[in-house]
Order: sequence, then C-alpha cells, then structure tokens
Amino acid sequence: MSEQKKNNSFFAVFFRQKYINRWGLMRNVTNENLSTHAAEVSCLAHALAVIGNTYFGKSYNTERVAILALYHDMPEVFTGDLPTPVKYANDALRSCYAAVEQKAVEQLTDRLPKELQNEYLSLLEITPADMELKKLVKGADKLCALIKCIEEEKMGNSDFVSARIATERSLKEMSFEELDYFIENFLPAFEGTIDEI
Repeated sequence: MSEQKKNNSFFAVFFRQKYINRWGLMRNVTNENLSTHAAEVSCLAHALAVIGNTYFGKSYNTERVAILALYHDMPEVFTGDLPTPVKYANDALRSCYAAVEQKAVEQLTDRLPKELQNEYLSLLEITPADMELKKLVKGADKLCALIKCIEEEKMGNSDFVSARIATERSLKEMSFEELDYFIENFLPAFEGTIDEI
C-alpha cells in the first residue's frame, strides 16, 4: 500500500470493526461485533450524560461523550477483543495490554493526514480533561455488557449467568448517580418482551 493510501485508511479501518466479534470465550445465541457495541455504548454514554445534566445538576458535554464512546474500542481492530478475565488477570498483563493498545492508537492515527491526527488522537486517548466523561463511557460499557447478559439469558443461554453476576457486581462497585438512575428506571425494560416494552 502506498504511503498516501495508508495515510488515508483510518476510516476504512473504522468500518472493519464489524468484523471483530466480542465475547469470544462465550457461546452466543446472538453474535455481537465491535461496531454494534460501539453504537450501543455511544447511545448509553450519551444517555448517562443527559441524565446527569437533567437530574443531577451536571454540565457534561453530551456530544463529546457520545463520540468518545463511539471510538472507545477502535484499537481492537488491531488487538482483537481480548476477554476481560485475560486482560485484567494481573498487573503485568494489564500493563502489557495497555502498551499494545497504545501502539494500536499510534497505528490508527498514522493512517490519517498529519492535519487530522490530533483531532482523532483526542478521541482515542482520553485526556485528563475528559476523565468525568471517561467514567460515563466506562459505565455505559458495563451497562452494555449487562444488557448482553440479560438478552442471552432471555434466549435460554446459561453461559452468561456468571458473567451477569460479575457484571452486576462491577456496576455496583462503579456506582454513580447517573448510572444508578439508569439501572433503576431504564434497565428493567430490557427484561421484557417486545409486546411488554
């Protein structure tokens, strides 16, 4: 590939997220890919920001949190979706995986013209100014994991029972008011059938 084409392949790589399947260690009734996951996390991160602004006096940038969520797993086009139990098994693995993700971010931004690189780097690397928004993206990411577990269990897939318990525990530990509000007011509908919702 010529250098010019490589520098212009960022968006082509973004569209390849649809080929990266998630939940690789689990038997899935419905396969989930990275592209679908990014859209769902973006939706829920935006919702958490709106909830914070509306009910809890926050002043989150709702558009920025949605776009950060949309790009939050893009490095996985290069790294794949490493299962959580492996990724966070110990500090050494966590540190190594962080270095691999950083290299993937560099590979991604290298696929943009120089003039665009800083803009997209600010979406792929969370800055200190975005730490509050990162919390919302992380909460939305965990909510999506819980919703996946609920959906799989509704279809009779018991492989997700322990994942659901672990994810509920993580959400409880992560607890913040926007997340708690969503769980109390919106999450129950995900247990319903199409006729019930």
